[in-house]
Parts: sequence; structure tokens; C-alpha cells
Amino acid sequence: MNLEARKVMSSLRQKLVVFALVMAILVPKSDAKCDFKAIFNFGDSNSDTGGFWAAFPAERPPNGMTYFKKPVGRATDGRLIIDFLAQALGLPFLSPYLQSIGSDYRHGANFATLASTVRLPHTSLFVTGVSPFCLAIQLNQMKQFKAKVDELHSSGKANLPPPNIFGKSLYTFYIGQNDFTGNLASLGINGVKQFLPEVVSQIASTIKEIYALGGRTFLVLNLAPIGCYPAFLVELPHSVSDIDSSGCMISYNKAVVEYNYMLKEALKETRKDIPDANVIYADIHSVMLELFQHPSSHGMKYGTKACCGYGGGAYNFNPQVFCGNTKLINGQNLTATACSDPHNHVSWDGIHATEAANKLVADAMISGSYFDPPFSLHKFCDIQPIG
Repeated sequence: MNLEARKVMSSLRQKLVVFALVMAILVPKSDAKCDFKAIFNFGDSNSDTGGFWAAFPAERPPNGMTYFKKPVGRATDGRLIIDFLAQALGLPFLSPYLQSIGSDYRHGANFATLASTVRLPHTSLFVTGVSPFCLAIQLNQMKQFKAKVDELHSSGKANLPPPNIFGKSLYTFYIGQNDFTGNLASLGINGVKQFLPEVVSQIASTIKEIYALGGRTFLVLNLAPIGCYPAFLVELPHSVSDIDSSGCMISYNKAVVEYNYMLKEALKETRKDIPDANVIYADIHSVMLELFQHPSSHGMKYGTKACCGYGGGAYNFNPQVFCGNTKLINGQNLTATACSDPHNHVSWDGIHATEAANKLVADAMISGSYFDPPFSLHKFCDIQPIG
């Protein structure tokens, strides 16, 4: 082989090495291991992957526009925190428990629905918009799911996990926001505070019931700073002096901090009752507050301005015309449309976060920096990159 040929071969080998390294980074390993074989999620619209719209079909664009390119049951432009978590663990997106067509429950199920509460609702969906699928109902659905898995396993039914999956699963909770915000306008902060102990108590008791079913690892997300949400900045009463330098409402955010402390203490007590379980408190509040306060530090432009809404201005939110809807107001058809750059916004529609914000929160969670007590997902799983 002459000198020129050797140079060509050497160059080719170098390119192949680079290609192999790139592929090793980009292509998920088929032998990636994870001790968590499934995720079972309980929550509201912040983690609903299609349950509400399966029960009450009426979804419309622009939800889903960024990642899925169509509405897929999520109250955002793309993926939720729970989606990113599933991807990081090498698991598929969670199928909603209420979705009868096209679901695959081999790696868990999602019991969350939009507008769900922890407490039993004392009103109707068609009166105040509260979901009938509160946490107690979601727990009963989980119990029914386990009973059916145990019953049908021997018959070889497809799309169901094996009966031993429940001790090898991650149980996630992202619920309580609607209990907190649902009556804020009418009752005020002090009125809402009266029943928050019941909320945290019920979350704790639900964890213990799932523990009795075999669950051993529980991840509970606290509440985000609702005082920074465009919808509440428009709808909730407040004075100019109640607005901080980031444009968020001080009093409401303070009340959320108090609730989160109450939740953290309740989970601490729960650990004493089930000492061989992992009961983890995830402080997403700190991450979301940072995004609202300093969006430009994280590659974004707008903290308290919704991407999808109507009215423009500081908040781009009109409570009469919600994202994706058209309404006749004062003789005019008004439509709440989406911006062209949701990646620059923390808020998608005034109440829910954008995919970009959800990814930043998920990244922070997966790093383990916001867990109490300290907990490393990396010890349980070969964490996969989330794009």
C-alpha cells in the first residue's frame, strides 16, 4: 500500500471512530438498565397525558404543536415533566388509564386528569369545571388496575404488566394546585389555608395505601409559585405593593411556600410509618420560581407572559377566551392563539408551563439536586438523554 493510500485509510479510520463515538452518544443503548420497570402517576393537568380528553373529548389545537405536532391530551405545547421523566428512565410515555383505544400499560399508567383535586369535589364539572377524578378516585382506579393485572395475567392478555411490577415501579404525584387555586378568588388566602392540612394528609394516606399494594418508591412534586402565573396575575385580587421585582404576587407565593412546607413535613412523618420505602419530596417550586424570575438566564425571554392567549400586554391572558378557543365578545369573534416561539416562554397558556420550561424542571429533578431526602435516580437507572 503506497503512502497516499495509507493516508486515505488512516483518514477513513478516524472518521469511523468519530462516527462510532457520535452514534454511541446519540443512539440509546439497547442494554440500558433501570430498576424502575413502570411509572404510575397521580395528578392534574400538570401531568395529564390524555385522561381528561379521553373521558370528555373536545380537545383542539394549538396544544401539542411543538413536539407532537397535534393535540395529544396534554395542556401544553409539547411534553410534560412526567414525559421527560419517562424518557430519562428509558420508558415509553404513559398511557392514560381512561383511554380505551391504543393504550399500552406494560410500563405503567397515568391516572391524572385535567382539573383534578386532592379533596373530593363538592360540585360538578359542568358547573365549575372541577374534574370528578379526584385523588381518591385515582387511587381506586389504581387498585382496580392491580386487581385486573393479577386476574388477567394467566390469560396472557397483551399490553398489561406482570403482577410483580408494582414493587418495581416509581409512583409520582403532581396534584394539589387546583385545591389551592380553585377557591382563592372567593375565599382568599386565609380561607383556602383552612383545608390545606386535609390536602397534605390525604396525599400522605394515599402513599401508605399504595405502599400496602406493593409500592416502595414515591416521588411527590410540590406546588409551583402560582403568584407568577399570568392567569392568576389577571384574575386574583392584589395591590401594586404586592408585586415583587419579577412581577409576581408576593402574598400568594408566600402562601404556596407555607403549603409546600406543610407537605414536606407530612412526607417526613410518612417516612416514619413506612421506613423501608423511598418517599421523596421534589422541590420544583424553586426551579419554576427561578425561571419566572430570571427567564433570560435560562435561554428564555418571557416569565409572566403567556404564549397562548388573547390580549397581548404584560400577560397575554384573557379569562373570557382561553388558549385555542374562539368567543363572541361585544360583537367580535376573538380567538386566543399561540405565539410562534413557545420556547421563549415559561408559561404556555397562563396556567400551564411550556415544554421548554418542563424540560428545564425535569433536568433539575433528574440531577437529584432538588430531592429531599437526597435521592439519586442514577443509582437505579442508566439515565437516558432527553432532547
